[in-house]
Amino acid sequence: MTDAHESLDEVDRLVAAWRTERPDLDVEPLQVLSRVSRLAKHLDRARRAAFAEHDLEPWEFDVLTALRRAGKPYELSPGALLRATLVTSGTMTNRIDRLAQAGLVRRRPDPEDRRGVLVTLTDTGLQRVDSAFSGLLRREHDLLAGLDEPHQRALAALLRTLLAPFDAGSSN
Repeated sequence: MTDAHESLDEVDRLVAAWRTERPDLDVEPLQVLSRVSRLAKHLDRARRAAFAEHDLEPWEFDVLTALRRAGKPYELSPGALLRATLVTSGTMTNRIDRLAQAGLVRRRPDPEDRRGVLVTLTDTGLQRVDSAFSGLLRREHDLLAGLDEPHQRALAALLRTLLAPFDAGSSN
């Protein structure tokens, strides 16, 4: 049931229809998870638009932000990039090759491991990822504009609680 000050949304209509058609089922999870799913679609669109403004694909943004978060000198081993982006080694090699061809990263020998390499953001890569990240945050702020700061913090805490068992299971 919604509060008097809230208006009905598409999920309310969906839940009401299922309650009518399948009164034998508890459709209450739809109240949360259908909204999360719909929000994820809006977030995906916002992310893709923010990246496209800076001529980046989502996978490029993922690799570049992993390097950016590493701090100066903005470099990681390919293995560390694998762990940060959760892709296979073949996929990562291909991604590093493509980013290097685009001038966004460069490889250099690892001074502590003669057989290893380090992947480093170029100045162009650093500028591009910083601009794309700023654009993404502007869009994400817009997505959350309907919630004041205390509500945003409360929602973040609830989602953290909900996700914690899944995140713990994926690290095994």
